[in-house]
Amino acid sequence: MILIDQQILQKIIDWDNKESYYILAPEGLKKGDIIQSGPNSNLNNGSSLPLSNIPIGSIIHNISLNPFEKGKLIRSAGTSAQLLQKLSNKYAKIRLNSGELRLILLNCSATLGKVSNINHKKIKLGKAGRSRWLNKRPHVRGVAMNPVDHPHGGGEGKTSGGRPSVTPQGKITKGKPTRSKKKSNIFILETRKKKNVKK
Repeated sequence: MILIDQQILQKIIDWDNKESYYILAPEGLKKGDIIQSGPNSNLNNGSSLPLSNIPIGSIIHNISLNPFEKGKLIRSAGTSAQLLQKLSNKYAKIRLNSGELRLILLNCSATLGKVSNINHKKIKLGKAGRSRWLNKRPHVRGVAMNPVDHPHGGGEGKTSGGRPSVTPQGKITKGKPTRSKKKSNIFILETRKKKNVKK
């Protein structure tokens, strides 16, 4: 059992073991709240427990893909997933933030609630200097370079290069799947929603 005793909610102090460690801050967690971890945990916002002990329809985050592993899914700011169904074959059906329907073992763990900082994607840096404070360096477009520096470079006037978008090494960058086809694909019931790309 853990008592929240910091204004910075990411830092949690376990008063029993006198140890401090970090968790993902759930939306609505405040000073004085108690969270638990384990199969017999209370169904409080921020508590972590197996999917088999979480009620159907609950909003969850920080979901592990294998038992006794750390959370891998739904960890970004403002994201959440929903537990839709518990199947008889030891799997739970979960709708992820992307719209993907996925099967995950019932003995995998998840945390109740939604990850905080919903407006993270709406932040505007406002100036180049603030971007540099975040260790983000300037990025020069390939079409602004010379032909010796980039495949998109050169040409009289403004030109798109006459070829698909590529890296400086000539590898295709857009539209090519980057995720390897692993065995985990057999657990995906419905793929994520595709974005409408303007041509």
